[in-house]
Amino acid sequence: MRRAFLALALFAAAISGTAANWEAVERVEPYSISGTTGIELYQSIGANGPKIGIGRAIAYTNFDLKWSRDYQPQPDGSCVLVTARPHLIITYALPKPSSSLSPAMQRNWDRFIEGIRAHERVHGEDIKEMVRAIEAYSVGLRAPADPGCQKVRQKLQARLGELSQAQRQKSRDFDRVEMSNGGNIHQLILTLVND
Repeated sequence: MRRAFLALALFAAAISGTAANWEAVERVEPYSISGTTGIELYQSIGANGPKIGIGRAIAYTNFDLKWSRDYQPQPDGSCVLVTARPHLIITYALPKPSSSLSPAMQRNWDRFIEGIRAHERVHGEDIKEMVRAIEAYSVGLRAPADPGCQKVRQKLQARLGELSQAQRQKSRDFDRVEMSNGGNIHQLILTLVND
């Protein structure tokens, strides 16, 4: 009985060591904009913002994801992915005025940039959610008759593509709502340029 309890405790410790013990590194990379009025600042964002496709964006969330994985061939010829630990860096590109603003304009800017930060943090949370889904799928993934651990890798890659596409679609859908006429980002821009 004591042996069974010890084995169970060791198994639980191993499982807890393979999942949910990571944190994303989140950093902000500001890009410089100029101007002293809302319209000047917004025009500078249009000229200097991150390039997305053929245009420019106000802000952008990007990520770098690497994995430490432990594939273990089993005595029965199968292969198991025993651990999958993510190393995730999320980078937010955000505008930053290069000169001092008047107190009134600074308050307006602070309201604007906090709304933009909140928007980008949603993208960051979606990325973390995707990584957690990959981790949950990965740990314990098994393929029979796979002594070289190639089948289990192929099985994992197929699912990674699906999860990545789902995250991208969720991001596009969120942006479409936020940037639509009357949406949150649209309202933030109007407030910035009209105050």
